[in-house]
Amino acid sequence: MTDGPSNQGGGLSRRRLLASSAAAGGAVWLLRGLVRPGSAYAASAPPPGFPAGIDVYQRTYENWAGEIRTDQLWTCAPRSPQEVLDVVNWAYGAGWTVRAQGQRHGWAPLTVADGTPAAARVVLLDTTAHLTAMSLEQQAADGSARVRVQAGASLETLLAFAGEGGYGVASAPAPGDLSVGGALAIGAHGTAVPAVGESPSSGHGYGSLSNLVTELTVVVWDDATGRYVLRTVGRAEPDCAALLTHLGRSLVTEAVVRVGTDHHLRCQSILDIPATELFAAPGAPAGTRTLAGFVDRTGRVEAIWFAFTDCPWLKVWSVAPKRPLTARAVDEPYNYPFSDSLPEPVARLAGDLVSGAWASAPLFGQVQYLLAKVALTGDITDVLLSGTLVRDVLTGDVLTHLLAGGLRSDLWGASRNLLQYVRPTTLRETANGYAVLTRRADLQWVVSQFTGFYRTLLTQYAARGEYPVNGQVEIRVTGLEDPFVCGVPGARPPLLSALRPRPDRPDVDTAVWIDVLSLPTTPALHRFYRDIEQFLLALDGDRATVRVEWSKGWAYSDTAAWSDPDVLTRAIPASQRAGGGPGWDEAVAILDRLDPHRVLSSPFLDALLR
Repeated sequence: MTDGPSNQGGGLSRRRLLASSAAAGGAVWLLRGLVRPGSAYAASAPPPGFPAGIDVYQRTYENWAGEIRTDQLWTCAPRSPQEVLDVVNWAYGAGWTVRAQGQRHGWAPLTVADGTPAAARVVLLDTTAHLTAMSLEQQAADGSARVRVQAGASLETLLAFAGEGGYGVASAPAPGDLSVGGALAIGAHGTAVPAVGESPSSGHGYGSLSNLVTELTVVVWDDATGRYVLRTVGRAEPDCAALLTHLGRSLVTEAVVRVGTDHHLRCQSILDIPATELFAAPGAPAGTRTLAGFVDRTGRVEAIWFAFTDCPWLKVWSVAPKRPLTARAVDEPYNYPFSDSLPEPVARLAGDLVSGAWASAPLFGQVQYLLAKVALTGDITDVLLSGTLVRDVLTGDVLTHLLAGGLRSDLWGASRNLLQYVRPTTLRETANGYAVLTRRADLQWVVSQFTGFYRTLLTQYAARGEYPVNGQVEIRVTGLEDPFVCGVPGARPPLLSALRPRPDRPDVDTAVWIDVLSLPTTPALHRFYRDIEQFLLALDGDRATVRVEWSKGWAYSDTAAWSDPDVLTRAIPASQRAGGGPGWDEAVAILDRLDPHRVLSSPFLDALLR
């Protein structure tokens, strides 16, 4: 379900805030509507001279975790790329700015900043209502194909469309409710590198989705006409390298994406490996089950480590043309219903946390781990042996319900059905995000360094009576951008991608993605995130280059994200400039040239991209 007015029905949106009321079941969501021009509820008069015939209304913008929330801003839903141009050219003449809006499934203020007032001269352009068309553009003899897709289409719809034709991608973000335009803007990624001995098929890559693009249609300034126009930019053109991951500093209406022959995958969940073993330092005894060892064997892993627990939830994907005998076949995505919709007692515990019972974080972490273990493996032993507090949450009725859904620790199916597993109904947490670029041989070193520091820091905070993390650590591993996989001669990697290779370090070929999740209003959270960020930025520069994950939280002060001027103006550009070659400065110059009047910008982006 999208956020556009075509889905409003009675005028209600689906944007929701986690309520703290335990009586309402913990995960209650408040619905808010949109306001039409001239309504008694309108916060201001409609923008003067706005293009006729384009639906325009006022609406509160709120992001995924509710950390960014604005007054009711003017929002429109263009029905065609030409109407997009009409809005942009109106904004240029009227002195307004335009911000493209997709599914709002992001954390960073790349669209608008928190607290933007209704009086701001900005109009949001919702691509998800109408700009959703797609078609199979080209099929090649090597088994790859190209899909032409408009920016407002969701990734779920795109992967389903490609799958119907027998095509897919090597990896994709877990949520399906991301718009294609939004995913490309921030260099969205999944988790995959080649397993030892694996040769990727044509059309499959191990970097971001942006690196699969062969062509973009974007809004750019045209000196000859004195207007903004639509321009098709091929992947081999120098400007395309800046547009592939533009952070919202441009407006893409359509993309052509290369996909490969789909591969069925098997996803196994493992929950009995202690964190001390999975994240052990390099040189651990033979037989130790390390994250790097699983990466070598299958290439595709994700570790989910709930706060204050001993054993992570490890997901391991492997290419499996035929269904293994022990695997459960699935024909749809989102196969972990216990995490999509928390059982009522668990949701109540989350509500207690939001209400101020922050010291319940260790209990919440243990409950989340046991919830996953029971639902995935059917093993209730740890629940039965646990304390009264855990059994008060994971009651017999809850366990019976979990077991009735069938075991899900070993799944098999088409790639999209295994890669997409986060629904909009999942618990809405905030997250920081970083990519640590390193050599494949140093992957385990990076993981052990981070997890050791995280464990120690969490213990230090708890000793002071502070519990800043009540969610989980998530660790993924990808390759870097290789423009060869897009199939266009002369292509370059996305200049602003966190996965852009270092020209001076061809041995650096891997990225370890690190996110720490927690409920947004948790006390001491920003200070904890700042400690994590400063640790990562100080990692051995010969073995690690740390870049921020654009869609997540970064540049932390003790009280807020995206607010440390040193990280914003020095550390981030420096991380992108590391190794020399085209990168940060070239991308900023290109984006400024394509939009010299800064109609497609914001105060935050003006400060960041300079």
